[in-house]
Amino acid sequence: MSSQDVAVVARRILIPMPRLWTETVDAHRREVRSAVLDAAADLVAERGLRSVTMSEIAHRSGIGRATLYKYFPDVEAILTAWHTNQIDTHLETLTRVRDATNDPGDRLRAVLTAYAELSQASRKHQDVDLAAWLHGDPAVAKAQSRLLAMFGELLEDAAQAGVVRDDVPPQELATYCLRALTASTLSSRAAAHHLVQVTLDGVRGSDH
Repeated sequence: MSSQDVAVVARRILIPMPRLWTETVDAHRREVRSAVLDAAADLVAERGLRSVTMSEIAHRSGIGRATLYKYFPDVEAILTAWHTNQIDTHLETLTRVRDATNDPGDRLRAVLTAYAELSQASRKHQDVDLAAWLHGDPAVAKAQSRLLAMFGELLEDAAQAGVVRDDVPPQELATYCLRALTASTLSSRAAAHHLVQVTLDGVRGSDH
């Protein structure tokens, strides 16, 4: 190898991978991951949690099975990631809705309405076995606690403004709201808005 060749090799070793290439690889990984999560959720909605395999998820995602295992060890890990990602996306949407107004009452109604609509849109992926399994997963519980915290803060502000009752701790009211908005099967946007009104009536109490 000539001294010129050595210099070329040295430059290749010392020069880091171009940022554009790194960003392209990262974007590809995010796309693959997103495709895997969506495919798994759709398969569970179609056939139920117990019938879905890694091979089927790989096929639906358009990737090889070996590639899939580089991203996730099993179906449960995929579904945990999907549900956590769903909650994170909901939180981002709810945060934008919350920040659109400064009035405590309007903020509470807007966030509850947005959450009810998001829950309605997520109904197609619901499965009894999946819901029961996700309920006990620590990662899902952690994400759910962030949602409860947001609702609790909104209700605390609303209580201080005299919009909702102040004889019940905000976190208890937050739990009530979340359960009320997710317990019912919402068949339409109008039904979601009606449920929001019923939920607001419950947190306002008889004095409001």
